[in-house]
Amino acid sequence: MSVVELPFKSRFYAAPDGLKLHVREYGSMLDPGVPVVCLAGLTRDSADFGRLASALAAGLKGAKRRVLALDYRGRGLSGYDRNWKNYSLGIENADVLAVLAAMEIDAAIFIGTSRGGLHTMLLSATRPAVIAGAVLNDIGPVLEPRGMARIRGYVGKLPEPRSVPDAVDLLKETMSEQFNGLSEADWETYARITFTDAVGRIGQRYDRNLMKALESFDLEQPLQTLWPQFDGLRAVPLLILRGANSDLLSVETLKEMVARHPGAEVHIVEGQGHAPLLLDAETIHRICAFVAANDSAAPEEC
Repeated sequence: MSVVELPFKSRFYAAPDGLKLHVREYGSMLDPGVPVVCLAGLTRDSADFGRLASALAAGLKGAKRRVLALDYRGRGLSGYDRNWKNYSLGIENADVLAVLAAMEIDAAIFIGTSRGGLHTMLLSATRPAVIAGAVLNDIGPVLEPRGMARIRGYVGKLPEPRSVPDAVDLLKETMSEQFNGLSEADWETYARITFTDAVGRIGQRYDRNLMKALESFDLEQPLQTLWPQFDGLRAVPLLILRGANSDLLSVETLKEMVARHPGAEVHIVEGQGHAPLLLDAETIHRICAFVAANDSAAPEEC
């Protein structure tokens, strides 16, 4: 069954420091299902969730529901920060909380891709009651240095593509080792959500100064782990996705996550690496089934 992408409303809110933040809203506050909040990867934005958010909002596998997909500061349609040091997990997490408050989200199921999963784990410490369930997309408490080095090697350094075919070639050159199972149609969709805006213009969709935040990491030193924050998710339903080719979430870390959260479900996305694109029908259906099965996890008023 193919998923038809639904129209969405673009909402804009102020961050705690006044910066403009953009949110895609699918569905309605009146929809009966538990709300879902989608948080993207480091250089990614709300466009990544168009197909999945549409399936969730339309009620695939369960009730219709409201779905929010956020653009962090410096990504998508959100404002760019003059100070690149504000592209930090702490400030972004405060932005997420401000948006949730503005949109009257008391509890939701969170879907976090890569950095979005880090934010989800952090929320288990900063606002645990808001998490009714979690989907962690190719992310865990331990970040593999090899994957971090690969990501740092291209963020903010890729040339600007001149066309969609040019963007496809650029992505293949950069990401084909991670994504060896994509069809030509998949590559084109990947290119469009990465490099095109709402009116079809080609260009980067994030502030290139994000690379400065990445360069501040010393990959020769052990990276900080988030096991205490991950343990904060023990009380909620959890689905972990891992790209079979991932170099950021190791098999060993995945095994430890499941050992610490015995109720966790796991879905491996074959032919993809970091991070699964959430475009294939099997993965979309698995996430929708998980969300539908855990509607009762949120408070009645949500």
